[in-house]
Amino acid sequence: MTTLYIDRRNTRLTIESNTLVCFIEDKRQRPVPLLLLDQLIISSMIELSSTVLLKLAEAQVMVVFLNPRNSKQRASVHGRLGKNPHIRLAQYQAQQDTLLSCEIAQQWVVAKVKNQRRLLFRYQDSRKDLRYPLSKSIEQLTQALQTLDTPVANLDSLRGVEGSAARASFAAYKEILPNSLGFTGRKRRPPPDPVNACLSLAYTLLHARAVQAAVAQGFDPMIGFLHEPKYSRDSLAADIIEPWRPHVDAWVLEQFTTQALRKDDFTNDQDSCLLGKAGRYKFYAAYEPVLKTLTRGMRLQLFQLRKKLL
Repeated sequence: MTTLYIDRRNTRLTIESNTLVCFIEDKRQRPVPLLLLDQLIISSMIELSSTVLLKLAEAQVMVVFLNPRNSKQRASVHGRLGKNPHIRLAQYQAQQDTLLSCEIAQQWVVAKVKNQRRLLFRYQDSRKDLRYPLSKSIEQLTQALQTLDTPVANLDSLRGVEGSAARASFAAYKEILPNSLGFTGRKRRPPPDPVNACLSLAYTLLHARAVQAAVAQGFDPMIGFLHEPKYSRDSLAADIIEPWRPHVDAWVLEQFTTQALRKDDFTNDQDSCLLGKAGRYKFYAAYEPVLKTLTRGMRLQLFQLRKKLL
C-alpha cells in the first residue's frame, strides 16, 4: 500500500475504472490503482469532484486535506466505520470505567517515556559533548518511569507525568540541535522555528494514519482514554500516537543534525515558520518509510486494544 502526496497547483484528479488519474496542467500522469492506494494527502489547491471522493472512500482510501500555512486547518474523508458495532460499544463502556481507562492509558504512557529515554541514551552514547547536558532530562524520565511502576488510578495524575516527561525531552532536544535553528522548546500555533514546523507536520501526518487505522479496525477515533473526549478532537487517535511520538522526534532530529533539512528550506510569515515547497518534497519522501513502519505498529496496538476490550 502507498500514500500519494499532492502538493502542486493546477492539478486535477479523476477516477477511471479502478484507478486514480492525476492531471498536472492537463498533462496526464501515471494512473494509480485504488487497490494499491492507502492514503491521499492534499496540501494545495486542486480540482476533484464528489464522485472521486466517494470512490476513494468506497475503496477505503483516506483523503487528508492540509493547509501548509496553517496546521490547524485540516480535514479528512474516510470510509465507513468497521462493521462490528460491539467494538465501539466496548470502547464506550471502557471509557466510562476510570480504572480501566487509567490502565489502558498508563500502558501507552509507559511505552512513550521508555522510548523518550531510549532516544536520549542513544545521543548520550554517540556524542560525548552531550553526556552531561542530557543527564538531567534522562534522570527526569527515569523518575517518571519509577512513578509509573505502580498503577495510577487518576487520569489527571497520569497526564501530569506524561506532560513532565515531554518537557524533559524537549529540553534535551534543545541541547542536541544547533543553536542556529532557534529551537527553545515545543511551540505549536504557530510554529516559530524549523524544528517546530517539522514536528507539527510530522505529528499531523501520524495522527491521520492513527485515525485511519482506528476506523479500519472498527473503533470510534473520537473516544479516547488518556485524552478525554473533546469537541472536534479525535481523542483515540491522539492516544494511539503517544508511544510513537519519540520515533517521530528521532527522525526530525536526524533531519537537522545530518542537514538533510536546512534552515533555507523554510520561510517566515509573520510569527510562523513554514516549510517551503522544495523542503516539503524532501520531507515527504524521507518521512513516508518511517510512517509505514509506525502505521504497522499502531495497527498492532489497536488489535491488542480490541482483544482487551472484547
